[in-house]
Amino acid sequence: MSTPYAAFGRTDQKGRTRAALVRAARDLVARGVSPTVEQAAAAAAVSRTTAYRYFPSQRALLAAAHPETDTASMLGEAPPEDPAARLDRVVAAVTDMIVETEPQQRTMLRLSLDAEPDTGVGALPLRQGRATAWITEALEELRVQLGDAELDRLVLAIRSAIGIEALVWLTDVGGLSRTEAVELMRWSARSLLQAALTTGPPSATAAPAASAVETAGPEESAE
Repeated sequence: MSTPYAAFGRTDQKGRTRAALVRAARDLVARGVSPTVEQAAAAAAVSRTTAYRYFPSQRALLAAAHPETDTASMLGEAPPEDPAARLDRVVAAVTDMIVETEPQQRTMLRLSLDAEPDTGVGALPLRQGRATAWITEALEELRVQLGDAELDRLVLAIRSAIGIEALVWLTDVGGLSRTEAVELMRWSARSLLQAALTTGPPSATAAPAASAVETAGPEESAE
C-alpha cells in the first residue's frame, strides 16, 4: 500500500491544507451541495492538483468530511451502568448529531445508495458500522444474557430505527417535526431493548412470516 501524500514531508503544512479542504467540503455540504474535489479546492483556495493529492475522488473527500468519522464512542464521561440508561444516552447523542448535521447525513446517504458496494478501502461512513459499534458498546453487558447472535440482531434492529434513514422517513413521509422524530426514535430504541429482554430478539434462523398477500385469497389480498 502506498504511503498517503500527507504522511511525509512538511507534514504540518500538509495537515493544514488537508484540514482546509475538509472544512470547505463540510461548509459546502451544509449548504446542500455534494462537493467535488475541484469545488472544495476552490473554496479552500487550494489548487486542484494539490487537492487531488489528498483526495483522489469525491467519495474520499466526503468520507473525510463526514462529521462522525473520528468519533469513537457516544457514551460520554461517567456513563451509567444500567444498559437501558446507557442505550438511551447513546441514542440521544446519535439522534442529536444526525439532526445537527442533517445535510451532510443526507448527502452521505444518497451517495451510499447510489454507489456500487465498497470493497472496504475508503468506504463511506454510512457503510462502516460506526453506529452499530456505539450501540454494541452500550449493551455489551447483555451479551452473556442474550448471546452473541441475539445481541447482534438487537443492535441491528435499534440501528435501523435511529439512523438518518429513519429521520428521513419520519420527517419527509411521516410529516413529523425533527423534535418529534427524535423522540420517536428514542422510544423505538427503548421498546426494542425491552422486547428483547422480555421475549428475546428474533432468531437468526427463524423463517419470515408470510405476508398478507401471500396468505390471503384473491378477494382478500391487501392493495
